[in-house]
Amino acid sequence: MRPDTPAENVDHTAEAARLERTAGLYPEDAETLLLRAAAHLELSGDRPAASTLYDRLLSSADGLDNPHLVRALKASNLWEYGHEAEARAIIDGIRTTAPRDPGPWVIVAEALEAHDELQAAADTFTEAASLFVPDATEPPPATHPVLYGRHRVRRMLGLPHDDWDTLADNLHTASVTLDELHDPKRVWSLGSDNPAELEAEISRLRAELGAYREALSRPFPVAILHWPAPELTELLSAYPTLTSEYPSHEAHLSTIESSLRELSSSGTGNLGIVTGTVPSYEAFAASEGTSPDDATLLPQYATTLAARGRAVAWPPQAGAGCWCGAEEVYASCHGA
Repeated sequence: MRPDTPAENVDHTAEAARLERTAGLYPEDAETLLLRAAAHLELSGDRPAASTLYDRLLSSADGLDNPHLVRALKASNLWEYGHEAEARAIIDGIRTTAPRDPGPWVIVAEALEAHDELQAAADTFTEAASLFVPDATEPPPATHPVLYGRHRVRRMLGLPHDDWDTLADNLHTASVTLDELHDPKRVWSLGSDNPAELEAEISRLRAELGAYREALSRPFPVAILHWPAPELTELLSAYPTLTSEYPSHEAHLSTIESSLRELSSSGTGNLGIVTGTVPSYEAFAASEGTSPDDATLLPQYATTLAARGRAVAWPPQAGAGCWCGAEEVYASCHGA
């Protein structure tokens, strides 16, 4: 949700403005794009402008896919620039309505944690765990931040492990255990003058950051662009210079599969396929101020589609149809 990019490497104000313009071109994706724009505004320090975007979404005539998420982000942002009472009211409302999406729970619990409301944060995480993982069995990946956050806050409160904490420990696969990562005493080692202690703490922090970045990357897979046959025919008819990229539809499909297999064999995970259409590609080219016949625009278009949640995971699950759209299962088609 929030861009994992240092402020010195990105003009967050300009990026927010670009995302707002893109939202105007793609109204069906306005919610996702404006949330990302608001995140950039928060990173730029313009929190009132971010709140304005959240209010714009909440007052939209079109229904939101996840209004609870928008409210949670708004509450977190409000609290950061002095509107504590309003933020608390929104947080209480979210806890009362008990949304069926883990995202809002994590955001409001972390907002409480950030303002030293540790017991309230623990209670919020526990409410979410009761809702999503009632019997402490293997949970879906979307619920892992609930369990990790709960583990962290309870560790800070000095509470003994329970079944949910044990589950969080088992889910965590990094070389540094959750108990180490969430140890309140770690902060003291940062003030040590012992180089060995400092180096050990830096290694722990790097491991934690790596896990965080991996979690952030899950909604945005490495995606390969796929053109269905009718769309590719239309594309090449309108922009014949792209024929060098796509000599035939059969070759295009073969290249997609071979590229994904090569990426997978090299250790790249979280792969996906996005399907292009000529109208959306032309609109994307216009938003970038360039011509659709520029082949260097194609990977950017694929990345943008993936960031807008349009990617389908590769490889398909066992027994699922092939990604190419043929009336065959993947194992008998391009997965053969």
